[in-house]
Parts: sequence; structure tokens; C-alpha cells
Amino acid sequence: MCSQKPPYNFSQQLYDKYKDTFDEYLKTTVLPSLREKHDEFMLRELIERWLNHKVMVRWLSRFFHYLDRFFVAQHSLPGVRAVGLTCFRDSVYMAIRANARKALIALIDKEREGEQIDRSLLKNAIDVFVEIGFGETDQYQQDFEVRLLEDTVDYYKSKATDWIEIHSCPDYMLKAEDCLRRERDRVAHYLHGSTEPKLVEKVQHELLVTHANQLLEKENSGFRALLKDNKGDDLSRMYRLYHKIPPEGLDLVANVFKQHITAEGTELVQQAEEAASNQTTSGSGIQEQASLLNVLVIEYIILVIAGEELTEAFEIFCNKTVAGSSIAEVLATFCDNILKESGSERLSDKAIEETLQKVVMLLPCINDKDLFADFYRKKLARRLLFDWSDDYYFKSDILTSELEQICSNRFIEKMEGMEMDLMLASGGQMEFEEYLRHNSHANPGIDLKVIIITAKFWPSYKPFDLHLPSEMIRCLEAFKGFYNTKKKDQKTYDVDLLTGIMSCHWQAAALLLFNNADRLSYSEIMTQLNLAHGDIARLLHSLSCAKYKILIKEPNNKVISQNDVFKFNYKFTDKMRRIKIPLTPYDERKEVIEDVDKDRRYAIDASIVRIMKRRKVLDLQRLVLECRYDAEVLQSL
Repeated sequence: MCSQKPPYNFSQQLYDKYKDTFDEYLKTTVLPSLREKHDEFMLRELIERWLNHKVMVRWLSRFFHYLDRFFVAQHSLPGVRAVGLTCFRDSVYMAIRANARKALIALIDKEREGEQIDRSLLKNAIDVFVEIGFGETDQYQQDFEVRLLEDTVDYYKSKATDWIEIHSCPDYMLKAEDCLRRERDRVAHYLHGSTEPKLVEKVQHELLVTHANQLLEKENSGFRALLKDNKGDDLSRMYRLYHKIPPEGLDLVANVFKQHITAEGTELVQQAEEAASNQTTSGSGIQEQASLLNVLVIEYIILVIAGEELTEAFEIFCNKTVAGSSIAEVLATFCDNILKESGSERLSDKAIEETLQKVVMLLPCINDKDLFADFYRKKLARRLLFDWSDDYYFKSDILTSELEQICSNRFIEKMEGMEMDLMLASGGQMEFEEYLRHNSHANPGIDLKVIIITAKFWPSYKPFDLHLPSEMIRCLEAFKGFYNTKKKDQKTYDVDLLTGIMSCHWQAAALLLFNNADRLSYSEIMTQLNLAHGDIARLLHSLSCAKYKILIKEPNNKVISQNDVFKFNYKFTDKMRRIKIPLTPYDERKEVIEDVDKDRRYAIDASIVRIMKRRKVLDLQRLVLECRYDAEVLQSL
């Protein structure tokens, strides 16, 4: 029929008859059998008819193989197999797809409600929707997936409205997590794989996004309550649920988190402010601020941030002032306190390292990093010098390596230079002692230990023209003789950093005055020592009004005035063989801030010059932005 020449070639008639026979069979036999059944029974009939039809098409396409190879190919017509499948789609599928879809979605909703269903039935029925697209998923998406997603939205919208009212935040999240797991399980068992991201997105939106504020702010169980109660499992679950919602998932949590962090941090700052205002002992305010504010804030960061960088929230309160002190100064004092070698609350090396690592986590939130660096370096200098001894072994400051990533190279170089001076100090002391053994005329009269330091590495201090007593002058001359044998260039001596066996140098100098007098007035001491009023007041306060009263002050009060008279306390005793009388500290804050401001002005001037040389012409707003960028680049170098 297909190999003869016209008019005896019947290929076209046979091709048309092939299609008409399928259409007639499907409309008279298959379609009526499907229409008389409903729900699951209709789905089972559809699956059976589809499987039978595929078998019939496969065999008939073989019977008409010659027609398919020549006539169909020559005339660019659809193949006989495609014709057979298309007939089923046009005659059967298009007529029953709405009822089949309705039955499928009803079964899925039953399963969502906890009923047992035949998953293999769903799998095979949904495969019909997929296979009817002949390799494409367009038919599946248009005829089934779109309506499934609409039903999913309606289903979970209703459930979320009920659950949000009756369940706590942790219980609600458990249900949401379970629903998402079950929906992914459905895709794995009977839905097409391409449906999963769309289905999950709809469920996430209805359960988590739509009710996010109501859920996160639930009284007694919301996000803030979970943070305060340290509910790690619930917080982890919340993170798992929301971080998978692009793009606003974590933003929803972060907004509440930022509010919480800001509120908690501000409260901590307020507590530190109140603690500082309640201080009655001079000089202890900063330490108390540091202990209260930093320990709480730093522990809080480690506790709740869990790897998330929400620096904006921390910056809101990390740049406030506490009792007139910036957080940069408070942090520097805090670090200094825990790194001191002495103290009743000395921490272990491991505890110190862990605490300082927490400090480093907080530093990026502070705007005045240069202010922190200067305060810290000044305190480090005193700590290193006052803890130095013959058998001093320098243990690298564990904070230095951490600060390399945050502070400038200039700051790190100065700290390393200070450390190097201390490492060389023991060798210098041994040379000095050797010099004294071979030069009997250079006898200082007392044990003398001197540290030679490089001025450019160490902080500058307020200069004093102190009149040293003869005992100290002899020591100074002995060391000058030794040092002049090594170097001839001019040297300066910073007596503010000197310590003696009795106590600080001023105290030693002041007490030595009483070798020649039992009673001295304020003006007599000031004249003999050649110190200013403020410095004399600090000195005499530490000796007569602090814990150890080496001098007796008349009148007996804690305020130093120019009319006071002092005499040596011969009755003073202490159970300790050696005591340390700290000199009442003067306020270095103003000096440090002035130094930092000066450095900032130079840096800004240099930055502007660099930028304008490159840009030639620039508006103010753009110049400000480029200066900020320039500062960030220099900070990272």
C-alpha cells in the first residue's frame, strides 16, 4: 500500500486512517470509562488506560514502521508514535485533566492532615501529567503544578493563622520545620523534582515570612525571650529555618536581633554608668566600668552572635560614653587590668587568652580604634616597666597578635619595639653590674636597676623638673658614667616611670626629705622637690590619705591643701615585708585624646593631598567618601 507509485500508493490514506482509528477508539471506549468513575477510581482507570495506550502505540508504530520511515519522513509529518500519543492527549487527557488534578490535590491534602494514602497511585497518576508533555514539563506545570501551589498557599495560610494563636514560638517552629520536611518528602516520593523549590518557597512564605513579626515578637516565647533564656536548640532551629529563605529570610530575624542587641547593650552601658556614678573611692571608676561593661558585653556577644556579623547593632551602643570615658578607653583599661601580673583576681593564662579574644571580637565595632590603641599602648608601657626584674622573661603579649588584624602597622611596630627593649634589658643590667664591680668610684650606694628604652617606641609622658635627693643623684651619676662609656649622645631620664624599693620615685624622694626633718609643710615639700601643685597633691595624697599612711597629715582629712603640714609616721607597721604604694594617678585622658586628634589631623591632611593630586577636581561629598575609603585601605595595610 505504501510502496506503489500513484495512483496506487495509499500512504496518505493509511496515515489518516491510523489517526482516525485512534481517535474513534479513545472517544468511544476510553473516555466513557473514565467519565463514569470518580476520585481515586478515576485515577486508577486513567493510569491503566494510559499504560495500555502506550503499549498499543508501541506495537502499532512497529506495524507501520515502513510508513514511518519513508512517507512520514519525506513529508515532514509527525511520526506514527507521536500521532498515537497526541490522540490520547487531545481526546482523553484534555477532557479529564481537571477532574484528575482535583482528585490528586484532594489526596495530597488528606496526607497533610495525617491520613494514609496510596503514594504509588499518586506517583503513577502524576507521571501521566509529566509524560503527556513528551519530554517537556510545560504540561505538568500548567495543568497540575500551578494549582497544587495555589492549594498549598491556601492550606498553610489557614494552618498558620490557627497555629500562631495557640502555639508558642518554639512549638510553632517545630511544626514549620516538620511541614517543610514532609513537603520535601512528598516531592521525593511522587512529585516531579522541579516542584520542590517552588513548593518549599510557598510553605516558607506562609508559615515563616507572613507571620515573622508576630512569631519573633511573641510575648514570653519570641526571639528576645529565646535569647535571654539562652535557648540554643530553638535559636539554632530558627536560624536553620530563616537562613534558607532568600533574600529577606535572615533580615527578618536580624532586624529583631539588632533591636535586642541595641536594647541589651544600652542597658549594659547604663549599668556601667550607674556603677561609675556610685564610686566613692578615687581612681576606681574606670576599673569598675571595665569589669562590669566589658565582661557582660563580651560574654553576651559570644553567647548570642554565633558567627553572625551584626556590627551595626553593636556600633549603636559600643560608641557611647560611660561616665565621661569612651568605650575605647574602657576596653583598654579592662585589658590592662586582666593582664597585670599582680592582683587578687589574677586569671589563668587560658582564661586571659579567651577573654582577650572576646575583646578582639568587639573592637571592630568601635569607631575610635586609634584611641584604643594609644590608651592600650600607654598602659602596656607601665605594665611592662613596672613588672620588669632581673630574671624577667618576656612573654609575648597575646593581644598584640590579635590586634595586627585591626590596628595599623605603626601601632604594632611600636608595641614590638617596646617588647624588644624589655628583652634586651637583662643584658644591659648585667653589663651595668659588671661596670660597677670594676669601677669602685662609681658606687651608687644602693641597688640600682635601669631599663634602657628606645624613645620612638614608647609613649611620651608629662615632663618634670624634679629635684632629686642626694641619694638618688649619686645613683644617676653612677649610671651616667656607665652609659657614657657606651654612647655619647644626649639622653633623657623619665622619672615618672621610676620605681624604688620604698615605692614610686616621688614618694621615695619625698620620704627621704624626712631624714633631715620630722615635720614639713606643703610649701616646704613643694620647694625642695620643685614640683607643681597638682603633682605635689598627688604625691602627698598617696602617702597620707590612701591605704598605707606613711605620713601623718594635719588636719586629718582626705583633701590635700596648701596649708597642710606633714610628719613621718614612726608607728607605721604592716604584716607584709614589702608593700606597694601606688601613686595617685593623674588623668591622662586629655593628653591621649589630644595626641590622637593631632595624628588624625595629619592623617586627614595627607589623605586629602593624595586624593586631590590624583583627582585634581572633586566635590566635597565625593572627597569625604574617598577619604573614608583611603583610611580603610591604610588601616588594612
